[in-house]
Amino acid sequence: MSSVRTAVDPTTGAYAENREAALARVADLAEQHAKALAGGGEKYVARHHGRGKLTARERIELLVDQDSPFLELGALAGWGTDFTVGGSIITGIGVVEGVECMIIANDPTVKGGSSNPVTVKKGFRAAQVAAENRLPTINLVESGGADLPTQKDIFIPGGASFRNITQASEDRRPTVALVFGNSTAGGAYVPGMSDYVVMVDGGAKVFLGGPPLVKMATGEESDDESLGGAQMHAKQSGLADYLAVDERDAIRLGRQIIRRINWRKAGPVPVSSYAEPVLDPEELLGIVPTDLKVPFDPREVIARLVDGSEFDEFKPLYGQSLVTGFAQLHGYPIGILANAQGVLFSQEAQKAAQFIQLANQTDTPLLFLHNTTGYMVGAEYEQGGIIKHGAQMINAVSNSKVPHISIVMGASYGAGHYGMSGRAYDPRFMFSWTGAKSAVMGPAQLAGVMEIVARQSSESKGIAFDAEGFQGIKDLVEAQIEEQSLAYFTSGLGYDDGVIDPRDTRTILGICLSTIANAPVEGARGYGVFRL
Repeated sequence: MSSVRTAVDPTTGAYAENREAALARVADLAEQHAKALAGGGEKYVARHHGRGKLTARERIELLVDQDSPFLELGALAGWGTDFTVGGSIITGIGVVEGVECMIIANDPTVKGGSSNPVTVKKGFRAAQVAAENRLPTINLVESGGADLPTQKDIFIPGGASFRNITQASEDRRPTVALVFGNSTAGGAYVPGMSDYVVMVDGGAKVFLGGPPLVKMATGEESDDESLGGAQMHAKQSGLADYLAVDERDAIRLGRQIIRRINWRKAGPVPVSSYAEPVLDPEELLGIVPTDLKVPFDPREVIARLVDGSEFDEFKPLYGQSLVTGFAQLHGYPIGILANAQGVLFSQEAQKAAQFIQLANQTDTPLLFLHNTTGYMVGAEYEQGGIIKHGAQMINAVSNSKVPHISIVMGASYGAGHYGMSGRAYDPRFMFSWTGAKSAVMGPAQLAGVMEIVARQSSESKGIAFDAEGFQGIKDLVEAQIEEQSLAYFTSGLGYDDGVIDPRDTRTILGICLSTIANAPVEGARGYGVFRL
């Protein structure tokens, strides 16, 4: 392996400026995450505790193995919307009895854990991650069902969540429901369709219709326990497989279930020992310029992520705006594609297509490090075949069968976002650094294009173009696109799995690669037609 030689000088003014800006963004990220951590707020958390109940995050902390990490997914889902940040649900990957599991927990401090459109979208993503990476799923259930004012947006698509549970079981991926409180109406089908069900005595209430609905529908007088209490389901209906005396006992039983599922990973085994990066990951904060228009060497990033800071570069003298090569990360083999100067030319696209095919031949997962403004435009490049060369890269990405992980370090604009395995291309995991931006193009470029089009339209009609009057529109558009390209905004829409501190990247990638190894890793056996 070849060790990367660094050119980073932490004593320079530029480095200090970049680091200071990055630390400010990381501090702001902590503030944004605090909104999700707060759940429904102090009042509702206190009320929940007053009922003798644990919060969703406290339940997760007790469920996962002591001192093991929990990789939360979609923490900022719903950011920038009218819904509570996090979507009244917590999803993520945690280790339970040595087994990596998808954990999905309703947050009852947010409108009783009821589901809104953000909840549904986030739940679907969790189910997708579990399916693609062959993970058992543990549902920590306490939900009032659908958020009725938004039912029109969740009733039809939300039904797929129950199908996902049954399909997981058919795929031999165990599903466990730990029921702590209400699980009513459609929510009753979460335990109803799970392989294993634990209910808390005196807390769990699982029924299709509660006493008021039963009264309205049939005239029958009933109570919670006779309709759907844990004792009834354990002794009469048989829906409860285990009756827990309290919440901690339910978590103990959940861990016991996972301990007995005889789980074995089906993917690659990492080497038993490996070296940490020689270069300090702390320096990632000073490497990426505050101005995303200023290029930086992605090898400096790679060297602070991979084992021993060792990276075998592929085609280093060809298509130098894209760095490609092989390395090892937390003991797992990895192929890396990283944007260097922002723009993708024909050589870069062809280089990427070849490299992706090579990784598929050797069953090697791929890591995409985004910092691109897209494919090059202009007469010279169009005549040189940039469309068909870009298509080759996108073809290779689209039909690649090895797992992909994407990290948006800086800009990720235009079709370059697609070529680098953006969200629409279903990478197994995708995260954004705090200063990252994703959009059709940069805000200034987009506003400038609009101005050119407006000017040409005026001229074609023989009307004088009002540049001064259009400036207000241009400024408004530029501000809007700037806001909508920020990492918080795109993460709020579910276009990545979270916004992260750059210094946490290696750890997160290690968790992702270990998670991926639950399923077989096999490359493509063929490709569609490449336009040569």
